[in-house]
Amino acid sequence: MLRPDRGIERVYLHRAPVDMRRQIDGLAILARDVIKEDPLSGAMFAFINARRNKLKILVWERNGFILWYKRLERHRFHWPRVEDAVLTLSGAELNRLIDGYDVWMKPHEALHFSVLG
Repeated sequence: MLRPDRGIERVYLHRAPVDMRRQIDGLAILARDVIKEDPLSGAMFAFINARRNKLKILVWERNGFILWYKRLERHRFHWPRVEDAVLTLSGAELNRLIDGYDVWMKPHEALHFSVLG
């Protein structure tokens, strides 16, 4: 099974839904013009469709682009709302997202107790 590299340091998310008919050139333009990052930098760029059941990942490798595509048959990918501030993930977080985990789920708040006397 092919997977995006867990060791990659930067995965930029295009948080608004994208028409999945876009191919490499169209996604590279979104990376440059909307995400404001260089698509040739070696970072990964992740794109989702409106139903959140299709995911495309674009990455430049030495002398050409790689386009990774996954379509879910029953479920949906967890994805931040457009107004959320999260824009980047690590490669490990991206792989957890691909596996179906919500990487934006916040843990319970830490509580601090004092001894009452």
